[in-house]
Amino acid sequence: MDAIFSHRSIRVYREQPIESEKMSRMLEAATRASTTGNMQLYSIVVTTSPDLKKALAPAHFNQSMVTGAPAVVTFCADINRFSKWCRLRDAEPRYDNFAWFVNSAIDTLLAAQNFCLQAETEGLGICYLGTTTYNAQEIAAVLNLPKGVIPITTVTVGYPAQNPPLTDRLPIEAVVHYDTYKDYSEADINRLWKEKESLEFTKQLLKENNLDNLAKIFTQNRYKAEDNLFFSKKYFDALVEQGFFNQ
Repeated sequence: MDAIFSHRSIRVYREQPIESEKMSRMLEAATRASTTGNMQLYSIVVTTSPDLKKALAPAHFNQSMVTGAPAVVTFCADINRFSKWCRLRDAEPRYDNFAWFVNSAIDTLLAAQNFCLQAETEGLGICYLGTTTYNAQEIAAVLNLPKGVIPITTVTVGYPAQNPPLTDRLPIEAVVHYDTYKDYSEADINRLWKEKESLEFTKQLLKENNLDNLAKIFTQNRYKAEDNLFFSKKYFDALVEQGFFNQ
């Protein structure tokens, strides 16, 4: 599919609304994703209301595409719906545990990627928002999510108002192993990151961050240890609050 090899994260959108038939195809594509036991342990919340997008924006660090995109789509792990069905059929579920959070999170991300591939096939642009897991409880409050439902990822979608270049990737041999995992030597690491570290874009980043190598941008500026620990605890607390880890 051309959509796979031409993917770009779109952060600026035209004001043109998404046609209902296109949105329907995108949502149907999401539901055709692989799923644990054919249980579809996810729910998808499509937000187009300007007021609700504005309410969601602080949870996403007020990134402009949240209010600028025609639609903000929140993909949620959902053990609520299936559990209610089980109880109505006199079958007691126990999906409020880590294993089933993982299962439902996998279901959710597979559905999200199908949605995005169909969106790009329809001529739309998308951007995944990593902020979803940082502020899941705040998003849950805005979207009125009950216990057993928690945000996993969010996608902004609309007609692109920009055409950014393709983002670089590590060479395929960096991520593919045959038969068994082959650990990386120091020489392997240096070889696999050589091109990325040599990019003009990387040199500009180093200048902007006043650092001497790309790894330090990630560890000292972008994803700092104290932030990682803070947001890890915050998301775990949200999982408990939303009923995923009942004892």
